[in-house]
Amino acid sequence: MEFKQLEAFVQVVKLGSFSKAAQALYLTQPTVSAHISSLEKELEQKLLLRTTKEVVPSEAGRTFYQYAREILELRSRAVQSLQRDKHQLQGTISIAASTIPRQCFLPELMAAFRKEYPQVVFSLLQGDSTQVAGYLSRREAEVGLVGTIVDSTHYVYQPFYRDKMLIVTPNTPAYQKLAGKPFPLERLMVEPFILRELGSGTRKETEDLLRGLGVEPEKIQVAAQIEDLESIKQSVSQGMGISIISQRAVEEFQRFGLVLTFELEQASLNRNLYVTYRKNKPLSPASQRFIDFVTHYYQQA
Repeated sequence: MEFKQLEAFVQVVKLGSFSKAAQALYLTQPTVSAHISSLEKELEQKLLLRTTKEVVPSEAGRTFYQYAREILELRSRAVQSLQRDKHQLQGTISIAASTIPRQCFLPELMAAFRKEYPQVVFSLLQGDSTQVAGYLSRREAEVGLVGTIVDSTHYVYQPFYRDKMLIVTPNTPAYQKLAGKPFPLERLMVEPFILRELGSGTRKETEDLLRGLGVEPEKIQVAAQIEDLESIKQSVSQGMGISIISQRAVEEFQRFGLVLTFELEQASLNRNLYVTYRKNKPLSPASQRFIDFVTHYYQQA
């Protein structure tokens, strides 16, 4: 069994296609097929099921896929462990991030990290906080950046930024009258409200805040549930309703007068953002260095 066979198998399962795997590995499709055939012959198991539309792993293939990924990850960590200084540190850091960390923090963090470690490459996956935990569980990512704790039993969560959340409203005369004042809690209960999708860290923190104030989330007047943050901001600016959004995420809309922002009367809307990874699973040197970098970056700013 050779690494090139494992690499071919993992890429075919990951991408669901021999041709896409060949492109990712800079090989020809017949070469990838030969690697898979050789591997199946050696293991005396059918690892992939081919149809006219897709390629999926067999039951044996799903089991073997997890081990193949671990073998390739271990090889990568073994090589990287010998690279001691910043000029030698290299490898790919696989990151899964939820909306606010991905849009408002990750670009800055990656650029700053690569200034110190220019040989490192990033691979990004996106999803809500619950989906990020899934990526880590399936070993599709080593590092996660999220806005809420999903499962502290199986993952480590280290806070890296104290995120201020604000009530965001249309910039209309009705809301302009409130300028300079906290947003009244009783008004929050009757305004049309735009929520993030289920699984979002912002959604969870919003619901926890309302419960802490004695208000069941089911009692607010929901106008829409929207996954895309930009669509939420646009919807607020067009007068569809109000929302709760990270201050970092709404700064540009506020600066151009498209929306108004308020703190909430009688309550703080601050929450932590976290860098997360699996417990009891060794990290590659590059990923460990990135986690250390993230947890200290905003403390030094």
